[in-house]
Amino acid sequence: MKEQNFKNHARLVVGFHGVAFLAIVLLLIGAIRNFIRSSEENLYSASLLILVSIIFLFLFYFIRTFALKAQDRAIRAEEKLRYYILTGKALSSKITTRQIISLRFAPDEEFVVLVDKAEKENLTEKDIKKLIKNWKADNYRV
Repeated sequence: MKEQNFKNHARLVVGFHGVAFLAIVLLLIGAIRNFIRSSEENLYSASLLILVSIIFLFLFYFIRTFALKAQDRAIRAEEKLRYYILTGKALSSKITTRQIISLRFAPDEEFVVLVDKAEKENLTEKDIKKLIKNWKADNYRV
């Protein structure tokens, strides 16, 4: 695996983001086409295919969103513990979850300084990641 850094840390899972999404979109297009061309006797089944396609789109979105939320909670807890171990103090409530998630890439040597800077300057995720000098890879997040 290539060494992770700011430019390549985002993950794109071809089977999920590409193939599955494309298949759902094609199913929806085919279902709409089928609905338009349907006769009165199969109108009900054609409309059900559209409904199933829309349900798949919602599932596709929520499956990803719920998994990321669970990972965000775990990362938040890990980074709060790391801050406490390094400083003996609780992490400020002014630090947002998005900031904490980007701070996970900072090694211990840079972490506390970046937390303080993120809080004082209200840095964005991207800004925090750009400030990290020695990138600490997170190979488990999908």
